[in-house]
Amino acid sequence: MSLKKQKISYGILTALLLVFTASTHAQEVTGTLGSPSATTTISGKQLPAPDPKFSGVIKKNAAESKAWWAPRVVPPKSAPNVLLIMTDDVGYGAPSTFGGVIPTPALDRIAKAGLRYTCMNSTSLCSPTRAALITGRNHHSAGFGVISEQSTGFPGYNSIIAKDKATIGRILQDNGFSTSWFGKDHNTPTFSASQVGPFDQWPIGMGFEYFYGFVGGDTSQWQPNLFRNTTAIYPYIGKSEWNLTTAMADDAIEWLNMLNQIDPEKPFFCYYVPGGTHAPHHATPEWIKKITDMHLFDEGWNKLRETIYANQKKLGVIPQDAKMTPWPEELLKEWDQLSADDKKMFIRQVNVYAAYLAYTDHEIGRVVQAVEDMGKLDNTIIIYISGDNGGSVEGTLIGTPNEVASFNGVDVPVELQLKEFYDVWGSDETYNHMAVPWSWAFDTPFSWSKQIASHFGGVRQGMCVSWPGHIDDEGGIRHQFHHVIDVVPTLLEVCNIPAPEEVDGIKQAPIEGVSFAYTFKNENVDAPSTHKTQYFEMMGDHAIYHEGWIASTKVIRPPWEIVGPVNQDPFGNVTWELYDLTKDWTQSNDVAATNPEKLEEMKQLFLQEAEKYQVLPLDASVATRLVAPRPNITAGRTEFVYTSPLTGIPQGDSPLILNTSYTITAEVEIPKENAEGVLLTSGGRFGGYGFYVLKGKPVFLWNLVDLKRPRWEAAEALSPGKHTLEFDFKYDGLGAGTLAFNSMSGIGRSGTGVLKVDGQAVATQKMEHTIPLILQWDETFDIGSDTGTPVDDSDYQIPFKFSGKLNKLTLTMDKPHLTPEDMKKLEAAQRNNKSSE
Repeated sequence: MSLKKQKISYGILTALLLVFTASTHAQEVTGTLGSPSATTTISGKQLPAPDPKFSGVIKKNAAESKAWWAPRVVPPKSAPNVLLIMTDDVGYGAPSTFGGVIPTPALDRIAKAGLRYTCMNSTSLCSPTRAALITGRNHHSAGFGVISEQSTGFPGYNSIIAKDKATIGRILQDNGFSTSWFGKDHNTPTFSASQVGPFDQWPIGMGFEYFYGFVGGDTSQWQPNLFRNTTAIYPYIGKSEWNLTTAMADDAIEWLNMLNQIDPEKPFFCYYVPGGTHAPHHATPEWIKKITDMHLFDEGWNKLRETIYANQKKLGVIPQDAKMTPWPEELLKEWDQLSADDKKMFIRQVNVYAAYLAYTDHEIGRVVQAVEDMGKLDNTIIIYISGDNGGSVEGTLIGTPNEVASFNGVDVPVELQLKEFYDVWGSDETYNHMAVPWSWAFDTPFSWSKQIASHFGGVRQGMCVSWPGHIDDEGGIRHQFHHVIDVVPTLLEVCNIPAPEEVDGIKQAPIEGVSFAYTFKNENVDAPSTHKTQYFEMMGDHAIYHEGWIASTKVIRPPWEIVGPVNQDPFGNVTWELYDLTKDWTQSNDVAATNPEKLEEMKQLFLQEAEKYQVLPLDASVATRLVAPRPNITAGRTEFVYTSPLTGIPQGDSPLILNTSYTITAEVEIPKENAEGVLLTSGGRFGGYGFYVLKGKPVFLWNLVDLKRPRWEAAEALSPGKHTLEFDFKYDGLGAGTLAFNSMSGIGRSGTGVLKVDGQAVATQKMEHTIPLILQWDETFDIGSDTGTPVDDSDYQIPFKFSGKLNKLTLTMDKPHLTPEDMKKLEAAQRNNKSSE
């Protein structure tokens, strides 16, 4: 080709590429145009960016043709790496960075290198906060008015992040970032969490190229329900010292190093959200000893509040005139009112919790250090949010060795805790949670806790941000009011990437948060917040913030009473409080009586916001929503047939045999050398059932939240050959007898089980009570082996694979005996009628 023709061809090539870049508003093009090394940024308005037209030259043969490669999409050169960290169930006053006594050096490090934010707010519950965090929209807008386990068929409550609300992961991925998610995913609907998907609501379907973590609200850190992308993995088997908190940091560091070695120029977005410190509080023995030896809590929860409050004023993370909210004497005991046994047990509980927080922060510090070791810390923005809501009070007033028990309305007395669980608290023998007053203390200086959206104890989170070279006031403090929905617009601003107008052909809903990047400049230290208005709502409890005022509904239901009385009219039958936050930082002085016009204005504003963001209809129910119907793939089915081993089916997608009659039949072949192993389990060590063969004898066992284990066992071992094993359970139904296990009408009632071999009854027993609400949620429905924890450790250890041949397993059940009227009775059951075991 002549030089003149070459110039013409390159001219055409350049013109065509300019047409492409103009159509995408690309800001930066590098490398020789059309070469394999060429890169470009995109406008980001349409995701994915449209493919450019081929701009090479095609003739009859390759010698006369000119190859051309579309430029690879990269972020703007100014875009930093992003490390977004959030812990779980951590009250404002828990970490040392915000006045607490629990050492959190990693959070301290980010604060020292950047800024501390004292007015960052959450939604008061875990997955709603997480949906808001990754979408930049309010939690009801993102479908997460509550957790998926309580989802209902309304747009604001169905636990489905709609396709018009692309996540920050998807936006950054399509703009050239490598994206990853480590830890807790509580944004996949329970009815989409099995191996059949769909996977569009899993991390890898929401823009995260790599996922290592667990799908539900919490999990054992010793034997977690763990996934890599969408594949269940079991790295803990045979490793007694393995713990997810460390393993997750190891995996994140490995991913970051892998990325850095393969493509050191490619920016990363790492969303790092460990399970700590949601129950179960699973810290290693070394960390428990370290914290216990510090004697941080020996003087009790009332003294702890005073210490935290004083520390907060010294640090400047609360105003000097901020008042401590009063201790709720009508709800919680003073420390000095407790017995010696109570104090001993409660100190053990909080030491383990504190160890878990310190341990979690330490492992986060390892990830931060890995970024520095790669030489990338100077070009990385780190946002570390301490907690996704206030301290959790889901452990009952006395704490529990088994959170599954407390969610089924069962208290474990302190006497039993001391006798059976004191030494193993925090190990895999417990699914532990501490007593309510500790969590209240960790929310200092505010009142209330997780689940409460109307008061800052439930929604105020400490947050630290570092970004070397871009934050003028290193070690500074910012008091502007902001919300987790502001993180996405902040990241988009610092990365110089616009919010997309269209993703996969779907017009995107507007981002509802506002950027807080303006606070990075020292000149804006006292600038008014750009976040002017914010509603709050959780299970009927609600509030509205507007330009320094907040109107809050008075808390009706203490959140540790999941079966207490419910306000059936959370709009009309409520008492409102009003606070002037410019004078009253902690909601200590209710001025509603002297400002009726302002209160009415705020109430109307809440209604406007509620209508705008899918908050309606308000629903104050709690337990009924746990058992409410939702699109479970088993819904409407009464027979299930399995012809081969199958493991890892989550509780939300497996047959639920609570509060109903059922029959489980297994057709097996026993070899000459005998056989044993699991036929079927659902749940595990802390609540569930198992059907298995032990030393040749068939066994059916119910684990009643680790407190009792009714057992049916044949007297004789099975002979070699084919057998039909059957467990038939007849539930006594509604209105039958006295309920000892749980007082909630219609559920948890008695029933009689019969174990049969080849049609002949070999064991019969009546259960006086059954599990009413939920099995161990981080354990799965397994056939042929057990993948989590045993239903009875004295019988077997996992995986206990069946060594015979399981030809067929059939589960048939009656429809559940719950009606809408029963569910109303359930919610109305009074807490003081609840029995203890």
